[in-house]
Amino acid sequence: TQDFSASMITNVGGINDESFNQSAWAGMQKLESDLGVKVSFRESEKDADYAPNLEAEVDTQPNIIWGIGFLMKDHLREAAESNPDQLFGLIDDYFEDGELPNVIGVTFNAEQSSFEVGYIAGHMTETNRVGFVLGMESPTMDRFKYGYFAGVNYAAKELGKEIEIDSVTVETFNDTAKGKATAQKMYNDGADVIFHAAGQTGSGCIEAAKEMNKMVIGVDLDQNKLAPDNVITSGLKNVDVAIYEITKRVMDGEDLGGSTITMGLTEGGVGIAPTSDKHVPAEVLTKVDDIAKKLVSGDI
Repeated sequence: TQDFSASMITNVGGINDESFNQSAWAGMQKLESDLGVKVSFRESEKDADYAPNLEAEVDTQPNIIWGIGFLMKDHLREAAESNPDQLFGLIDDYFEDGELPNVIGVTFNAEQSSFEVGYIAGHMTETNRVGFVLGMESPTMDRFKYGYFAGVNYAAKELGKEIEIDSVTVETFNDTAKGKATAQKMYNDGADVIFHAAGQTGSGCIEAAKEMNKMVIGVDLDQNKLAPDNVITSGLKNVDVAIYEITKRVMDGEDLGGSTITMGLTEGGVGIAPTSDKHVPAEVLTKVDDIAKKLVSGDI
């Protein structure tokens, strides 16, 4: 295994985004420490960096190149078509079965974890008004939105009350100031819990919660450490688990090219943050466990 190499190309959030790319890199580092894989990354600061970063990485001929995020899909398609012998993995998107025999698509049931945190928001709100900040509209990102809305509504029904949801799409994953301003307005308008699915932009939502002493829900990673008193839970998307498990399967000789792998609650791909018990009452977390079983079985 010592001659196995894996590399990743970040999306515009960068390697230290406290979120998506950082989780991916954690998975790569675990491959290095556990299995001796040679790992590396290239950062993309803007959309225009994707194509040249992919080309530069193909030149180094690693065993697998991971593209992090659906924003890279079209560029990754071109790179895969031009380099049929290079294996790629695409996090958060996929191609039709067999369309590109050298690409592994990876999707996450983010609607499941978003339902869980929406349910928590519904139980924790005191104003009966909650917020949602979305980075960008896309089939991938809509999973967060509809999962969260459904979870809030499920809790409202259970509690026999109406809960209003304010939702804003900010059209960017790397504008902290915009995230902060958006959250401040929502809090001022009466929301007391906000869930963000907005990458680096979402860090601004967390700053707003901290300054205004409101509740906020993190995304992708456990973001409690960014504001220990305010981040009540996080909807996890365990990109690290996906990168680790799938790369390991490739190393073990499985031919996964041309397929799509879905990571949900069952596969350990999504869930809620381990620190949730700091702020969420135990009885609510017990109910979330039941919800998780219903999500897995398809009852919800």
